[in-house]
Amino acid sequence: MYGKTAICLTLAIIFLVSCSIYIGSVDLRSYFFPLQSAPHSICATGRPLRVYMYDLPRKFNVAMMDRRYSEESGPVTVENLPRWPADGGVRRQHSVEYWLMASLLYDGEGREEREAVRVSDPETADAYFVPFFSSLSVNTHGHNMTDPATEVDRGLQGEIVEFLRKSKYYQRSGGRDHVIPMTHPNAFRFHRQQLNASILIVVDFGRYPRNMSTLSKDVVSPYVHVVESFTDDDPLDPYENRTTLLFFQGNTVRKDQGKIRVKLAKILNGSADVHYKKSIATPSNIKTSTKGMRLSKFCLHPAGDTPSSCRLFDAIVSHCVPVIVSDKIELPFEDEIDYTEFSVFFSMKEALEPGHLVNQLRHFPKDRWVEMWKRLKQISHHYEFQYPPKKEDAVYMLWRQVRQKLPGVQLAIHRNRRLKIPDWWRRKR
Repeated sequence: MYGKTAICLTLAIIFLVSCSIYIGSVDLRSYFFPLQSAPHSICATGRPLRVYMYDLPRKFNVAMMDRRYSEESGPVTVENLPRWPADGGVRRQHSVEYWLMASLLYDGEGREEREAVRVSDPETADAYFVPFFSSLSVNTHGHNMTDPATEVDRGLQGEIVEFLRKSKYYQRSGGRDHVIPMTHPNAFRFHRQQLNASILIVVDFGRYPRNMSTLSKDVVSPYVHVVESFTDDDPLDPYENRTTLLFFQGNTVRKDQGKIRVKLAKILNGSADVHYKKSIATPSNIKTSTKGMRLSKFCLHPAGDTPSSCRLFDAIVSHCVPVIVSDKIELPFEDEIDYTEFSVFFSMKEALEPGHLVNQLRHFPKDRWVEMWKRLKQISHHYEFQYPPKKEDAVYMLWRQVRQKLPGVQLAIHRNRRLKIPDWWRRKR
């Protein structure tokens, strides 16, 4: 009796397994055949991240800096790479894409110490960089959403998406190991949803839906500061040398959380030790801000059209202790840098309590402020974008952030290759 039961049970199991194999819900190959070893480990230590950069036509990058660069033929190289213009003005804050590209083109000394290097063979790459200046495209081809020239920006985005879809390496990973800068809030706005699997370089998540951009896969970058760095900040008494308590100079007409700027103006105007002035980014106003920040103990950073703005990083390189008022801000390099060591945070509710913010700053301990000032001097080099790149500068830090995302990318790629049904764990149970 027991023998017949065992035989029936065995036959039933064989039948069920056969049906599962036939309909494709079970893949027994992973049980009987070992996985092929990867050609290289992304987490390997002692070597730079290997990045393959696509050779895109110049219209997607340097031609937007100046039309004359579009007249040259062939790929952009270290020899013909144009320098970012010294008079780049407010566009400079969105130039992260340029500095990332330049860092891969650089072939000078210290290659072994760099965080990322360019490789010519895509088969050996850990990651793939798409050198499309999507932020500069916004500023160049119709800054206004209703501007007819915006269609040029839309067209370039469409061409990039089509190019990537035809790429063997994009198809292989579904774009997960591709790095795409989008630091302007409106960068790639027409087609960004089609690239949501890639590693996006953003400055915050203010214009991105939750199902598109997250800290788990994307990299938060600093804006490129537009004020000059304070390189000779070494007074005998830095606290007393800075005569203004709190400094803010910028546009007060903003969207979303940025509407707080108008409310703060009503609260802060009239205080003798507070400089709160409405301003737009012109060369002369940038110079005024540079001087003002260097003479201020604290620099106010309220939310703008999105949770972050360039002003925070202007304050950092000016060694002016940032006062951050933005409830949904995400900060660059926060896994390595503790912002509470050199910044003061207020919720939007706290900042709008009449007198609260200023009173807190007026009673801020001098010794604590001096410690923050010293810390700013120690970490400000992490926010410098420069060419040639230097160890531990902003580009170096960004590539390290990309490296840290890649193990999760490989997990997603490997898992996706063996799944027979869509991600079941995302479904509601």
